[in-house]
Amino acid sequence: MKHAKMKKFGSIFLASALITGVLAGCGSDDKGSSSDGGGEIKIGGNLELSGQVATYGSSINDGAKLAIKEINDAGGIDGKKINYVAVDNKSDSGEATSVALRLAEQEKVVAMLAPATSGNTNATVQIANQQKVPIVTGSGTAENITVDKDGKVNDYAFRTCFIDPFQGIVAANFATETLKAKNVAIYADSSSDYAKGLAAAFKEQIEKNGGKVVIEEAYVAKDVDFNSTLTNIKGENPDFVFIPGYYEEVGLIVKQAREIGIDVPLMGADGWDSPKLVTLAGADALNNTFITNHYSSADPDQKIQDFVGSFEKEYGEAPNAFHALGYDSIYFLKDAIERVDGDITGEAIQKALAATKDLSLVTGTFTVDKNHNPVKSATVLEFVDGKQEFNSKVNP
Repeated sequence: MKHAKMKKFGSIFLASALITGVLAGCGSDDKGSSSDGGGEIKIGGNLELSGQVATYGSSINDGAKLAIKEINDAGGIDGKKINYVAVDNKSDSGEATSVALRLAEQEKVVAMLAPATSGNTNATVQIANQQKVPIVTGSGTAENITVDKDGKVNDYAFRTCFIDPFQGIVAANFATETLKAKNVAIYADSSSDYAKGLAAAFKEQIEKNGGKVVIEEAYVAKDVDFNSTLTNIKGENPDFVFIPGYYEEVGLIVKQAREIGIDVPLMGADGWDSPKLVTLAGADALNNTFITNHYSSADPDQKIQDFVGSFEKEYGEAPNAFHALGYDSIYFLKDAIERVDGDITGEAIQKALAATKDLSLVTGTFTVDKNHNPVKSATVLEFVDGKQEFNSKVNP
């Protein structure tokens, strides 16, 4: 996006008095930097609180708010409370761009949680770099968020999730080594960078493992009838089907696949992780399906169980992976801000985020690599009668 266009977006937002948002935290000072001795640190949230993938953004937001409550109740960061400004990007990439500008130019945040999806996060990266406001996405897993097409690191883009190639490799290894699959099908959302990246990594690893991709089919977001392509897949008699995509289409795909007699294991990634998936697919249809994910609430690790207990007390339900990633994203920022020597600015936070090492969070202990990606474990979950069960943990 060119600078002139960015100024145009900025003027639009300066003229807008209200945008749907959620305000949390304390204090009313609009200054993100605490260099003036103010008593707050202003952090933004650019999240899908409505629209097609609202369950992701809302979950990240709930996890983030719990972390902020804990931090503020404990005295804040070096005595400064977090003032959190969360704005709805309506699950739209254009809106995500506009929200990023609002948070940087009007709200003057020193850092922000980026959108939940890779596409919406990518729409904010250039603004983050130009405004020098670091963004942290909890679930944007596409490689090109932190590294551009020319291989240059996007200085102000970070994430708390692992990247798509790692998920694709984990899924392929699980298919061949655990499920002993040999002939597999891939059914991916061709309109999604997320799905295409997962499919490519999965295919490459399957072939390395000696497996064979017998058919590749595609659908696009908002499709509702998948019977034709599923019939093509069934005709090739695969013993495993990989379906990278988001829950709204995946739920219908799983339901229709079972209805036409595809009874082999189905597997996806973190995009399946929504309570709406069970409603769309049906609990029975989801039996013998698996996903790679960032964590499991059933993992016996004490740090995870402490988080689960706190979340259940606050919200009355068990936290999913997006809740955990939102929670971790705030603690990732907290750790970095605590290591800033001097004024708390976007530039100072960026340097501290890039230097993160051996940080222990709910979704794993990680060190940020040279491409601003966390090196961390993945979890494999299995659906049993509509509920996710912990299967295994895979180290990078």
